[in-house]
Amino acid sequence: MIWLTWRQFRVQALVALGAVLLLAGYLAVLGRQVHTAHADALAHCAGHDTCAALLGAFADHYRLPTELLGYLLLAVPGILGAFWGAPLIARELENGTHRLVWNQSVTRGRWLAAKFGVVGLLSLAVTGLFSLLLGWATGPVTAVIGNRFEPEVFAASGLAPLGYTAFSFVLGATAGLFCRRTVPAMAATLLAFTVLQVATPALIRPHYETPVHVSVPLTADLIGHLTKIGTYGDIDGLRVPGGPWLVTTTPMLDPTGNTAGHAAWFQDCMNNSSFADLPACLAKGNLHVDITEQPAARYWTFQYAETALFTTLAALLAALATWRIRRRLT
Repeated sequence: MIWLTWRQFRVQALVALGAVLLLAGYLAVLGRQVHTAHADALAHCAGHDTCAALLGAFADHYRLPTELLGYLLLAVPGILGAFWGAPLIARELENGTHRLVWNQSVTRGRWLAAKFGVVGLLSLAVTGLFSLLLGWATGPVTAVIGNRFEPEVFAASGLAPLGYTAFSFVLGATAGLFCRRTVPAMAATLLAFTVLQVATPALIRPHYETPVHVSVPLTADLIGHLTKIGTYGDIDGLRVPGGPWLVTTTPMLDPTGNTAGHAAWFQDCMNNSSFADLPACLAKGNLHVDITEQPAARYWTFQYAETALFTTLAALLAALATWRIRRRLT
């Protein structure tokens, strides 16, 4: 059964192998450049006060390829689920070959287990290798930026991509079993996986552990790196040293805890300060924000929790597919 599954799947596997080898070659070159540039930046700033600037320039230089590769890894589990998982059973049902396959000495359950085992493990190997190489190649950039908890970075690093792949692959196969048509099963897989990927960081991930409430003083440096300062003090893009995940952030608050955005001095800074002078002007007000955060130390706890969640969903779908395929399908 394993040999038959391999023969049916060998073209897709060889194409994937070629793509992985090309990607691995690129990541090897990129990783060497990143690690060399990072070491050079550390060497040049040793004993000086220029580390922040040099490391910031290093991270900015490699930010774009790091982000693009991360987004590619985000898409890989969904692609594997749609193009490898969905046709796994649906193609047999469409072509009518299931009538021959399921009337041999091999039981349906064993046939499905072989399919899941061979193709599923290959899917995990593709994603795992990509994730491992990407983590090595872009690790110094992520470490300097300190954004491992950002939704797109979190989902494209660590163990989480393996959980996503297991879920997406079994989801595709199960969708094909119930839809009995390849194209609708592929569409359903991509839709369901995308919805869950969007919903997880917003609705599920923040609740793996209770967030911590912290008050963060707004220095001129922190204000200068914000991506948005609203007219009345609402902000975006706050980066707290240490790399925690900021779940919620209040508007700018004065020392008494009241919103500072309507104060006359705040409006004077907003209306009469240049872009370069605004951070220093606002910092004179001893502003702070209250945040709820997931500390950076919880990163691996969250990785394990999310991987376990998606692996459990994959196991439940596999059990559903096994139950369904043992019923009489004609």
